[in-house]
Amino acid sequence: MSEVRVRYAPSPTGMQHIGGVRTALFNYLFARSQNGKFILRLEDTDRTRYDEKYVQNLYDTMAWLGIDWDEGGSKGGEYGPYVQSERFELYKKYAYELVEKGEAYYCFCDAERLDRIRKIQTENKMAPGYDRNCRHLTPEEVKANLDAGKPYVIRLKVPMEGETKFSDHLLGDIVWKNEDISPDPVLLKSDGFPTYHLANIVDDHFMKISHVMRAQEWIPSTPLHVQMYRAFGWEHPEFCHLPMVNGSDGKKLSKRHGSTSLNEFRARGYLPQAIVNYVAMLGCSYEEGKEFYTMEELAKAFKLEHLNKAPAVFDYKKLEYFNANYIRQLSTEELYKWTLPFITGTGDATLEINPENPQPKPNVGPEFSGVALGEDGKPYCVDKSMNMSSEDVEKTLMGLMPLIQERLKFLTEAAEMVHFMFTEPAVPPVEQLVPKKIDAAKTKEVLEAAKDFVHQCFSLDHEGAEALAKSKAEALGIKLGDFMMPIRMAVTGSRVSPPLIGSILVLGEEKSLARIEKAIATL
Repeated sequence: MSEVRVRYAPSPTGMQHIGGVRTALFNYLFARSQNGKFILRLEDTDRTRYDEKYVQNLYDTMAWLGIDWDEGGSKGGEYGPYVQSERFELYKKYAYELVEKGEAYYCFCDAERLDRIRKIQTENKMAPGYDRNCRHLTPEEVKANLDAGKPYVIRLKVPMEGETKFSDHLLGDIVWKNEDISPDPVLLKSDGFPTYHLANIVDDHFMKISHVMRAQEWIPSTPLHVQMYRAFGWEHPEFCHLPMVNGSDGKKLSKRHGSTSLNEFRARGYLPQAIVNYVAMLGCSYEEGKEFYTMEELAKAFKLEHLNKAPAVFDYKKLEYFNANYIRQLSTEELYKWTLPFITGTGDATLEINPENPQPKPNVGPEFSGVALGEDGKPYCVDKSMNMSSEDVEKTLMGLMPLIQERLKFLTEAAEMVHFMFTEPAVPPVEQLVPKKIDAAKTKEVLEAAKDFVHQCFSLDHEGAEALAKSKAEALGIKLGDFMMPIRMAVTGSRVSPPLIGSILVLGEEKSLARIEKAIATL
């Protein structure tokens, strides 16, 4: 095939997870690197576990990550429909064609007989699989069963001798004994529904898929797929089975390692840019010495030759590092847009999180920030005594963004960092106000001096305010940290907050001084 055409074809039976996203991303990057087409297809033959919410989750996830497809979904295309449940007549046609060619056959074995065979195989430690009983029915026996209306499935005739060979772009030549291929699997079920294998092969052929890039767990199915292509008389696409994604213990990545669902990563405050960049490097190398790439840069640099055979290890700490880096790169307006759902407890902040993996701690919403989202889509201060309009809240949040940006590793952390602006913090107890190396009397002196410091901050630039703080500390004969800590506790109510001078400037002189006076009264 002259044109590169690849597909991501998930089954809508669960939420999108890291493994599936990596497969989708690699297919997308390969298509873009080759000026090819990326097709999004729904393999929804498993109707027992199918749910429309999983279909929507697929589209939402692709949109959130910025993985744009060329055909499928709402975009359609000349080889549609791109949903398997809308293509059943096509699958039936080609299943019966294989029967006519002698490459498949009718099987009339009922569930009771199949259960009995499985039990015998288990008791005698025999290899599992169908015993090919109906493969040897005469044409007269087949006709009699059909005329009697006996239920049937259609099974593929897998060669019982010889080998099946195929070449994998990453793993090289692979040889599989035909006797080890699943014996005569079902292609068309008794209810007329195709199995995954039949629908997959027919779709890939008629959608002109040139390369099948999928997880290595599909390698045992590939000899069967090659045999099906042979039976149809079709040329199979090139195969590339991607390296596994493992946890730190060397086992396949799963919930026991932490978040794996993309919804969880969104709810925990990760940026899509960080996810895309990090996942694109799981099992693939790019430019030596470079870590951070845009989607466009990844597409230009992606090559099948750069894939690694060894399994990739998903490192949550490394992803955290990527996330913090991308947060630093956001403009003030972008950071406001991304943090607002977590500050107000809306949007991504409401997505479900696996309670067994509570880190990073998702302390989000008005309970932690003091800010909620109104029906008009604007933030408002929950505490009416703060006397803040929606415009005041927006202005204050925008002023806080540069202050919290350097300290954020996750968007979820923003809510607690801004709360002191929108709630009147309780006056800290004396033991929290007094630094370890000075006493209460000295701390009171510090806070008295802080009043002048706060007043002058509004007429100085940042460097000037820092110099003033140092001179105040020296005049009191204490270290800078022992000067700043009581002021921080008084103004923000916490030992951990955004940069103090910036916080004072955003909070305002009147409120800052009022909080300092309350702390002095406590002392």
